[in-house]
Amino acid sequence: MSGVLIVTGASTGIGAATARVGARRGYDVCVNYRSRSADAEAVVAEIGKLGGKAIAVKADVGKEDDVLGMFETVDRELGPVTALVNNAGFVPGRATADQVTAADVQVTMDTKVMGIILCCREALRRMMPKHGGEGGAIVNVTSPATQHGAPGYWIHYAASNGAADTYTIGLSKEVAQQRVRVNAVRPGFVITNFHINANWPDRIEKFIAQNPEMRDGKPEEVADAILWLLSDEASFVSGAIVDVTGGQAGMINPRD
Repeated sequence: MSGVLIVTGASTGIGAATARVGARRGYDVCVNYRSRSADAEAVVAEIGKLGGKAIAVKADVGKEDDVLGMFETVDRELGPVTALVNNAGFVPGRATADQVTAADVQVTMDTKVMGIILCCREALRRMMPKHGGEGGAIVNVTSPATQHGAPGYWIHYAASNGAADTYTIGLSKEVAQQRVRVNAVRPGFVITNFHINANWPDRIEKFIAQNPEMRDGKPEEVADAILWLLSDEASFVSGAIVDVTGGQAGMINPRD
């Protein structure tokens, strides 16, 4: 496996694991981040120690100018992207529908929905044969919250991921004849900074007993699924939404 891989939100957690696994499998990697520069540079350094090539690029994927700048930097330093993982996601905190602020909704939607749409657009302009590309693969990281709705704490985040799932399905059909495959992965309870950033650090502890395997997932387990979807081993897989949840289909006590 070789080519140029962009991973958004790659300074920590699932994104960082995906960047590391991608580098081990032969990709040159763009480690995108919004604010955690030290963490992103640490991922780049780790990839370098493994003999891989990586760069850290600061960009808020919800902002068009930032996305354009990121892809231009990758073009210049690594070459045109051949694989894209839209992992970035953010929710400022826990809020019910009658309490959520417009600002919280805006940043949640901008990061997940606008970020995926803008990054996919720029990737397609480099991947599609009609634009001079040779094809490629895209994986969008969404959430099982699209299935249970996340009532009682952040249904706006669930809604943003529902939009991402729908976009994945539609885009996969739109670009299929241009040799671009598009899939999504929905991770279950995985210990990352996401929960801390959302001001709910004990979230997994509250819900882990609901998992059939009675454990949390590891970022590398999600990364392996993502890299499989990017690989030629998944050459006939497109428009799929793969749950990586340890068998957990929903939430028993979502308002806990």
